[in-house]
Amino acid sequence: MARTLLCEIVTPERIVYTNEVEMVIAPTVEGEIGILPLHVPLVTVLKAGELRVRYNDSKDVEWFAISGGYLQVHEDKVIVLAENAALASQIDVDRARQAKDRLEQRMAQLKDESAAQADRDVCEVDLNWCEAQIKVAERRG
Repeated sequence: MARTLLCEIVTPERIVYTNEVEMVIAPTVEGEIGILPLHVPLVTVLKAGELRVRYNDSKDVEWFAISGGYLQVHEDKVIVLAENAALASQIDVDRARQAKDRLEQRMAQLKDESAAQADRDVCEVDLNWCEAQIKVAERRG
């Protein structure tokens, strides 16, 4: 049996996932990173996108959409702290598309209104989350 590491994906509301896995592949702001057992300790910033976990001798993979956040590696444990995370098969694509359309309209209004940068930033984060959900669900769901 291959060596494993514990992976936990946590949001403020709940623990989305916890399992022994062989590899975690996550979208960082500097590019994708792969975490294997015995990885050096690490804390890094995640961007919105697709997070994958491999297990069962890498035969099985589960895909998650994440909104960004942080990834911590310590010994044989990976913790993903994200504002939002969803298993690909549980994403409601129609709902995500509707939210994306509303956010795009809102973003256009904010540009026209010379709104505060903080308002545009919040809207952009939400828009990135919707896009990540759509992308992951369409490819993997």
